[in-house]
Amino acid sequence: MKKIAFASDHAGFDLKNKVKEYVQSLGYETVDFGTDSDASCDYPDYAHPAAEAVEKGECDFGIAMCGSGNGIQMTLNKHQGIRAALCWLPELAALAKQHNNANILVLPARFITEEEGLRIVKAYLEAEYEGGRHQRRIDKIPVKNS
Repeated sequence: MKKIAFASDHAGFDLKNKVKEYVQSLGYETVDFGTDSDASCDYPDYAHPAAEAVEKGECDFGIAMCGSGNGIQMTLNKHQGIRAALCWLPELAALAKQHNNANILVLPARFITEEEGLRIVKAYLEAEYEGGRHQRRIDKIPVKNS
């Protein structure tokens, strides 16, 4: 059973709970790194632990969200082993997995409906990484310290 890391701020709290319910109904295990309410909070407090869990292999991949998706995505992508993709359409989510092997899907909670969010997650879950020519590009993403 695959394990999904979840993270959100207050703006993504409601959508996060709906998405968690959905993926659990599909048989995925979830680990929620927070937040636990819609009270104002700071997304890095939840993004960093979720990213670390994915990097360490404690979770297979992640799903994260904040109001625009930008802040939490920027935070997640500070981690060298993370490829977080901000997706607002199912097609973008599928391509993020197929071509970029995105290991964290990011949703813009204030700019999509719950139904759109679930369609985006479904597309991401159903997509498969294509490898091949895409791997060469992915190998160039991490910053190499000289």
